[in-house]
Amino acid sequence: MTSSSHAPESRLQLAQSRLLEPFGLTEAHLHEALATIRAHQVDDADLYFQYSRSEGWSLEEGIVKSGSFSIDQGVGVRAVSGEKTAFAYSDVISQASLIDAAKTVRTIAAAGRSGKVKQAATRWVQPHALYESADPIVSLDSATKVALLERIERMARARDPRVVQVMAGLASEHEVVMVVRADGTMAADVRPLVRMSLTVIAEQNGRREVGSSGGGGRFDLTRFDESHLETYVREAVDSALVNLQARPAPAGEFSVVLGPGWPGVLLHEAIGHGLEGDFNRKGSSAFSGRMGQRVAAKGVTVLDDGTIAQRRGSLSVDDEGVPTQRNVLIEDGILTGYLQDRLNARLMGVAPTGNGRRESYAHVPMPRMTNTFMLSGQTPAAEVIASLKKGIYATNFGGGQVDITSGKFVFSASQAYWVENGKIQYPVKGATLIGNGPDALTRISLIGDDSALDSGVGVCGKEGQSVPVGVGQPTLRLDGLTVGGTA
Repeated sequence: MTSSSHAPESRLQLAQSRLLEPFGLTEAHLHEALATIRAHQVDDADLYFQYSRSEGWSLEEGIVKSGSFSIDQGVGVRAVSGEKTAFAYSDVISQASLIDAAKTVRTIAAAGRSGKVKQAATRWVQPHALYESADPIVSLDSATKVALLERIERMARARDPRVVQVMAGLASEHEVVMVVRADGTMAADVRPLVRMSLTVIAEQNGRREVGSSGGGGRFDLTRFDESHLETYVREAVDSALVNLQARPAPAGEFSVVLGPGWPGVLLHEAIGHGLEGDFNRKGSSAFSGRMGQRVAAKGVTVLDDGTIAQRRGSLSVDDEGVPTQRNVLIEDGILTGYLQDRLNARLMGVAPTGNGRRESYAHVPMPRMTNTFMLSGQTPAAEVIASLKKGIYATNFGGGQVDITSGKFVFSASQAYWVENGKIQYPVKGATLIGNGPDALTRISLIGDDSALDSGVGVCGKEGQSVPVGVGQPTLRLDGLTVGGTA
């Protein structure tokens, strides 16, 4: 990408003008705060500055039900000694607040036994050029944003007379961050993020069902053109109409086919979290100690890639100043990697993978996923579905729960079908998939040729922190999975 707003220099200049200059701060002040921490024995220390603007609009029954706008800014100061972390933050950015926070966090050194981190000459990290730096909030004026929501509502109602209620939302965020580390490393990023959501309720013969859709990514609001609106409307309305015809799902042990794209949320939850470095360092993951071992069927390759341009889960640099990368976690069924932040990477004797993420300046970083997905196989997707003698074909998922230690999961299918002799018979409602993540990986018998990422709607929660993520997979067949139903 060649746009000037992608240049590292422009991001650095914008970060300095937004996060340092208004408060009279210079690089010398930052180094002074870090030197205050380094006066005691610590293994690592950093400053994380953040400025964010966010806006949201919601429309229901043709009326704007709510509008919101917020600005937040602050700095988080962290010191690490061994496995222990001391953290302080302030929503006031000033030299005094930096020094106060630095003096607070360096007290952790009393329990530290490692040598002091040494300051080197300042080195600016060269981030990836994955998205524009422009503020998406100003890409459309308020009247145009409302008109966009009104347009998608009219389109949804026009698609089918059974649509009785429509709810639409539009969210935008502009975030500027700067990471300054005790070893002299500095990094800056300017992150756009937008999302459109659509929920419809359809009614027939007194029965009501819900369908939803939407998408987004790291671009501006002009991306939501007519073709995107048509896609969201078709997906949401058709989902609600399919559910109107759904019968109670059968219960038992069946082969299950998962559709491409968003059903990868099961992969994210049941497998992805278990591959994060903190759980494996502590031995609490079902994948702990299994590096180099077969953990999945042949042909299964799982990646976490934070470098995909404009994707919701992508970052030019992570929240510790490490450039994101394409991490192969499972290759042809063999466990090859974990997701690492700096702390866990140091303690495990490996390199960080660009997966240190935090919700905001008021939170500590931890290893988190970015865009996690499975690569395509060789089997045409239609043949994967046709291979089912009796089973469930699930194309969309709602909520789910996972136990990281055991790997056990329970997921609810929001759209699914009963299949017999390779033919889709009818939609089913109330199907839940029950299993064990590592075990489910070994039950994959067919991998489709249609791997896809979700439309850009994922939010991942961990230890009270939420971050945007992407998920994806091809059409997959898993054998012998337990299905809980209502029939």
